[in-house]
Amino acid sequence: MAARTTYSDVFAEPVFRILFATRTLAIGADTLRIVALSVLVFASTGSTLLAALTFGVGFLPQIVGGTLFGALADRLPPRRLITVGYGLECVTAVVLALFDLPVAASLGLVAVVAACVPVFGGASSRLVAEVLTGDAYVLGRSLSTMASAGAQLLGLAAGGLAVAALGPRHALLVSAGCHLVAALAVRLWLPNLAAAARATGSAVRQSWSVSAALLRDPAVRPLLLLQWLPPAFAVGAEALMVPYAAYRGYPAASAGLLLACAPAGMLLADLVVGRFVRPPTRERLVVPLLVFQGACVVALALPVPVAVAATLMAGLGGGFAYSLGLQRRFLDALPEAHRGQAFGLLSTGLMTLQGLGPAAFGAVGQFWSIPAAVVLAGVGTLAVVAFYRLTGLERRDDLGSEGALQADREAVGPGPRPHRLRGHRVVGRDSGGGGLDVGQQLDEDVRIDDAGP
Repeated sequence: MAARTTYSDVFAEPVFRILFATRTLAIGADTLRIVALSVLVFASTGSTLLAALTFGVGFLPQIVGGTLFGALADRLPPRRLITVGYGLECVTAVVLALFDLPVAASLGLVAVVAACVPVFGGASSRLVAEVLTGDAYVLGRSLSTMASAGAQLLGLAAGGLAVAALGPRHALLVSAGCHLVAALAVRLWLPNLAAAARATGSAVRQSWSVSAALLRDPAVRPLLLLQWLPPAFAVGAEALMVPYAAYRGYPAASAGLLLACAPAGMLLADLVVGRFVRPPTRERLVVPLLVFQGACVVALALPVPVAVAATLMAGLGGGFAYSLGLQRRFLDALPEAHRGQAFGLLSTGLMTLQGLGPAAFGAVGQFWSIPAAVVLAGVGTLAVVAFYRLTGLERRDDLGSEGALQADREAVGPGPRPHRLRGHRVVGRDSGGGGLDVGQQLDEDVRIDDAGP
């Protein structure tokens, strides 16, 4: 039996180390910037609505960048692209700190930069998929998720302290400095690797064409939906926690406790499932974890004590470990030449639906009742389980990763294996050649569109 891949194996890959470190720093800096800008907007306007919009303004614009410019994640050298991305974040924070812009202009600037996130984020995810294969890739995604949750918690805590100690404008300069460090680290230490695909024709046309082909593909589409929908329902439930705590009559500080329990549960579950559960079992846990997450959300509709509500919120976060059972299957379904755009599309859908979820369930809570909104969020998650079973993906997961890949090879024949980067050690087993037909279809779609007027 092959030795189990460990987190040490994943961190042994230098490309992953630098991408992991800079992304974690950038997430913490983003959270600090959001807190500081929200305080600044609220202080200048006194508007609760505008302060709340500041928190969500970075979500919805990503659909523009992901659909119009997603192909750039594969067409441009990743080091240059990621460096420019972090550089833009730095400049944005500096401008917000030093210039007294109108609120609309400040939010518009943040929205424009947010539209670029799927492009350089997709390039980063593509590199991770190239240097980590097999179960090492899943552990790498697990580490990234845990680091994201930890950075957000730290960013929220440090953001409040920084704004109190330094003021919102100086806190924005601290955020800018963190993004500058991330940009310099990528520029100095990330290898100057080539782009994944040759730049031919219009990037916008290719972005539309490849995204449409991915969404049409029966192997990729259900895996995208399975990674988009549960977070939208869960974040919709999380967004209700402040009015939920007031509705239940909990102590004043309990809303913050409830909100903190979700990322804490996510961090713990990702550690346990990612590190101590074997890949075939991890894939069989997709349904149980989704059911557990949905049940925790539905249970919040009951009149429970605050300690029970906090436990249920931790369970909500822990249920997100279901996605670890989908990572290898998703990667194997993607055509190698368009992985960067595919990861950008995944991020675009996640951010867009997480922006819409709070608005939708907030409206239900406003015009119907908060318990009804919570129940709908939980039932939505359980409906995703029914969808997952109807697609037949669960039956394929019962084969385990290696068995499913063998079935793919027998069905489509030998396909291209992920290329290895010269001069860099690749951790883990080769993930095999699934997704050949998808890649061929995508290439055909792009050629047809490029040949048009």
